[in-house]
Amino acid sequence: MDACSLRISQQVFHDLVAEVARGMAGRPLDADLQDWLNTHYGAQTPHYAALRQACATGVDQGWLCSRENGGIRWGRVHEASEALGGFSVDVVEMDGAADRGIAGPHHSHPLGEVDLILPLDEGALFDGHGAGWCVYGPGSAHSPTVSEGAARVLYLLPQGQIQFTRRAA
Repeated sequence: MDACSLRISQQVFHDLVAEVARGMAGRPLDADLQDWLNTHYGAQTPHYAALRQACATGVDQGWLCSRENGGIRWGRVHEASEALGGFSVDVVEMDGAADRGIAGPHHSHPLGEVDLILPLDEGALFDGHGAGWCVYGPGSAHSPTVSEGAARVLYLLPQGQIQFTRRAA
């Protein structure tokens, strides 16, 4: 893979995410936004298919999910920027094929979190949600869990804000 092809695929990914971020501008992070995202950019749309392919390309090229710990691969792709509607962009890959799935570290979302669920295995779930979008409002928290197979999840964090819960010593 030459440097030009790598830059092109990274730009395609950025542009696909930026289109979604522009559409979310000014909307509260709530169930209405989740419904809107699933209607306009959901699993049945060409945009979802393009994002899915861009993520697969990024993983194959090594610029997505470049870190790994405990069976979870992840990486921040873009810091929060105006071009991305003030969102940072992370992609995580988890394989929850075991009986109880796999959970990532508990964290809270001071300003909310918008997730695009991209199952790698048919029927894979992220926090109980299948392919498509899931929105967590400001102040929400969870231990992100993938079950019933492997999935990639694209996370959009307003202003890149996330707070990981400290474990008791």
